[in-house]
Amino acid sequence: MFESFATLQQHFAALRCDAEHWSLRYVREDHQQLVVRKQVAEPPRLSRDQGAMLSVRLAGVEAYAATSDLSRRGLQAALDRACELARRIAPRALLELPELAPSSARGDYLSPNLEQVFPTLAECYQLLAAESAAVPRDPRLVSWRVGLELTWVEQLYLNTSGAQLRQAQRFVYPHLGVTAYDGQDSQTRHLGGAHLGQQGGAELIERLGLVGAAPRVAEQALQLLLAPNTPSGARELLLMPDQMILQLHESIGHPLELDRILGDERNFAGTSFVQPSDFGRLQYGSPLLNVTFDPSIPEELASYGHDDDGSPARKQYLIRDGVLLRPLGGALSQARSGLPGVANSRACSWNRPPIDRMANLNIEPGQHSLAQLIAGIEHGILMASNRSWSIDDARNKFQFGCEWGQLIEHGELRGVVKNPNYRGTSSRFWRSLKAVGDAGTREVLGTPHCGKGEPNQVIRVGHATPACVFAAVDVFGGDA
Repeated sequence: MFESFATLQQHFAALRCDAEHWSLRYVREDHQQLVVRKQVAEPPRLSRDQGAMLSVRLAGVEAYAATSDLSRRGLQAALDRACELARRIAPRALLELPELAPSSARGDYLSPNLEQVFPTLAECYQLLAAESAAVPRDPRLVSWRVGLELTWVEQLYLNTSGAQLRQAQRFVYPHLGVTAYDGQDSQTRHLGGAHLGQQGGAELIERLGLVGAAPRVAEQALQLLLAPNTPSGARELLLMPDQMILQLHESIGHPLELDRILGDERNFAGTSFVQPSDFGRLQYGSPLLNVTFDPSIPEELASYGHDDDGSPARKQYLIRDGVLLRPLGGALSQARSGLPGVANSRACSWNRPPIDRMANLNIEPGQHSLAQLIAGIEHGILMASNRSWSIDDARNKFQFGCEWGQLIEHGELRGVVKNPNYRGTSSRFWRSLKAVGDAGTREVLGTPHCGKGEPNQVIRVGHATPACVFAAVDVFGGDA
């Protein structure tokens, strides 16, 4: 662990530059993807990516240059390029950078159980093969895939103000999907809605539910084949955590990214219906809605001690009792806007600059068990596991489709329905929140594939959310 630290520290100390301040951010990422498809093992996909970004503050602007040459000469060359770029853009700078105090923090951040040895490739393949073989023999089950992705990340941040931040993290993503086909219709069911992922060790494979899940997931795919289409109309909607995380991600997370609100992402990822004047005033959701940025949950995908600019990360309420309080904005965006923010200036790798990103975005639990949530619904539908989504550029008007649906009548779960979909607009939808599940309904999930920025950055985002009930939502089936 941190094998390159001493050498990089020596190289950094030897760098020379006439900038007022400069920094080095080193990232090494090892990735492993293992798949067994219909009991046939696919070749493993293994990769390593490493390099460093040198950033400078010079002539009132910031500039950066990245390199995979980690020698002292390679790092100095990147630093020289960053200084030259700063001089060239200073006369044409679009922003007058405020005097942001550079970080001087020191510390280490480690994923849980990082010291434990992970199973070998052969042992992982044996586990995946056993799960694949457990899919029942039914001619209608035409395809299934069991997989395991592992990512190890080592990161180092140094700057001329004395900051020294080290992170070592391991991310585990189990996958299981089964497709059923009866000659006319096909239905697919995924474990965890394809959003299983946490930081930690081998214990996550079982804790996230992969072991022993194949027969149940296959049975649900078969049930969907036989199920009627989802009826159309206004109903109460019970969203399970594996769908709630996408609803949270798309209609709260992205609209609250401060660089998007300031217009930086407008020509690629879109803008936001949220305005700077809305903070502290807008009733974003019902009084039951409490949303936090929380990098302190050890197993969640985007837990860390400091962001990629060295700002200390701590839990903050973005929405409290339904009222919008603060955006997802790092130190630079905070200074530009005058709004409070969070430590979410993050980059996907060594060759991308940190920008405002979602990290761990969570809904705080309420008071109701799952049984109580169901019992409180007179005429509704349960939906789980996202399979499609569409949302406009302002992150306002949306339509989501799910894999799994069950009708709820007079407080009781009824039959399964297929092709469940719902639609709405963000604030109106969140203001219809009528019940929030307790900690027993909450799940820690996330995605490694959140895209944003030019050039594009794909980054890990964590979400923890309970099951939630919404009133009078427009739902419809596959024929609508």
